[in-house]
Amino acid sequence: MPERLQNILRDMYESESRRILATLIRLLGDFEVAEDALHDAFVAAAEKWPKEGIPSNPRAWLVSTGRFKAIDRLRRQEKFDAWDQERAEEIRDDTPDVVSRLDDVVEDDQLRLIFTCCHPALASEARTALTLREVCGLTTEEIARAFLTSPPTVAQRIVRAKAKIREAKIPYEIPSHADLPVRLDAVLQVVYLVFNEGYSATSGETVTRADLSAEAIRLGRLLLRLLPEPEVKGLLGLMLLQESRRSARTSRDGDLVLLEDQDRTQWNRLLIEEGIHLIEEALQSHRFGPYTVQGAIAAVHAEAPDAGTTDWNQIVALYDVLLNMMPSPVVELNRGVALAMRDGAEAGIAAIDTILRRGELTDYHLAHSARAELLRRAGRNEEARMAYKRALDLTRQEPERKFLEKRLSELGKG
Repeated sequence: MPERLQNILRDMYESESRRILATLIRLLGDFEVAEDALHDAFVAAAEKWPKEGIPSNPRAWLVSTGRFKAIDRLRRQEKFDAWDQERAEEIRDDTPDVVSRLDDVVEDDQLRLIFTCCHPALASEARTALTLREVCGLTTEEIARAFLTSPPTVAQRIVRAKAKIREAKIPYEIPSHADLPVRLDAVLQVVYLVFNEGYSATSGETVTRADLSAEAIRLGRLLLRLLPEPEVKGLLGLMLLQESRRSARTSRDGDLVLLEDQDRTQWNRLLIEEGIHLIEEALQSHRFGPYTVQGAIAAVHAEAPDAGTTDWNQIVALYDVLLNMMPSPVVELNRGVALAMRDGAEAGIAAIDTILRRGELTDYHLAHSARAELLRRAGRNEEARMAYKRALDLTRQEPERKFLEKRLSELGKG
């Protein structure tokens, strides 16, 4: 095959394969059958396009070819029964009509796929793995590497998720207007979980995983194009504002740098401008949710030249709004840290101790490291030392371990 055609096919696969797969899943009604059809369609293109030329509508050609290849594949299988035969003929007969309307429905097909992969009936880990595999096109090896697990474990989650969709007859559709808020929330949870694992990895040798954050932002942009709801804008704005700090979050040696110590000249101003614009649009709608409020907090940080000039009063007020929307000990912890910046270390220590006394976040390393930082600032060094040790026992991320060990060493010298 000529190199030029190879490049065209490769570019077509990278830009269109997920859209084509989404349409094939709708038309064929099965993830595995659709995936085989997608593969067969591109193999056929590699064989025929050098001889026959590139079709005027390559996407439609690939969808149509994939469907016919799926029918042929099914007919060769022993399990292909009379019902399948009848369905195959229906698929074959309505092919011209489907292809003529393809450009009108392809974006809806992508949206259907996202909502199906993120259905609340699926386990959280399965939703994440299935979305990364089917919507983003990551391999099981790439997903496993991102979440520090094994490819067989990821593959098993994906297989179970597909089986659940099939057995529970989860509809491949865009939710009704009445169901949209709950269903959209499940989608946004998956996108933000992927982003968080990339932005602040729960374990491993590095603080961040840029490829995973980039994938979540790509998902967020796709979702915004397909469904420009205020909270979609809020989530994308939040991710962009957090992503803008990436290069300042670690030193040249890969060591962790706290927000207040970061060199803000390294923050990406283009991402900040785009993120703030999205947050402002979401706020103006008066139909925003917790992602938009978190984005507003990130925007206050982004607008301040340094930690000292940050409007901590506004940040505490925004955390109060967030707590009202989404009561959570983690949100309460973050509010406690903001309170310490506004009212002093002792105020923050008291807020965090209240959470820990309730028995919440006792095994959350960030609660103990935040408390240790505030105890250190308050001059309560022995208590700080104990809190740092507790955080060190709980963390699974190597840069955080180095940071905590450094703090302990500094306290010992003091």
